[in-house]
Amino acid sequence: MVFHGAGVQLVDDGVAAAEDPEAVLLGPADVPEILELVARTKPGPFLPRTVELGQYLGIRRGGRLVAMAGERLHPPGWTEISAVCTDDEHRGQGLGTRLVHAVAAGIRARGETPFLHAAADNTGAIRLYESLGFRLRRRVTFLAVRVPQPEPAG
Repeated sequence: MVFHGAGVQLVDDGVAAAEDPEAVLLGPADVPEILELVARTKPGPFLPRTVELGQYLGIRRGGRLVAMAGERLHPPGWTEISAVCTDDEHRGQGLGTRLVHAVAAGIRARGETPFLHAAADNTGAIRLYESLGFRLRRRVTFLAVRVPQPEPAG
């Protein structure tokens, strides 16, 4: 086992979804910069190909990526908002909120319902998501394992 922890799942219950004119679409060419932001902010698991799981949006300041949010899991009729993070130097400006609203708008435009996960002890994030219109749906356990790699031949 690589990781085990308590979490919560929150679901859209009146999120004020809206596009954001400053949000830019992030893709494979942005991965190095995304991974740098992830390393600074630690929003949870994010690997080089995670951007392929859904739409990721970011906000830049001075040409530098300082906030992002995107999509990860896609159970039928639902899409998870994931990797919500803001560089410490730019916190308190509402960038994460704006990106959650923008990602939620894209999800709703497809007729799906946004949801997200947070660590159970991240009470600040949970309060923020509830203030944005998410409600606690259930408590969950996060479990990450690593697939064993075959031994090299010879």
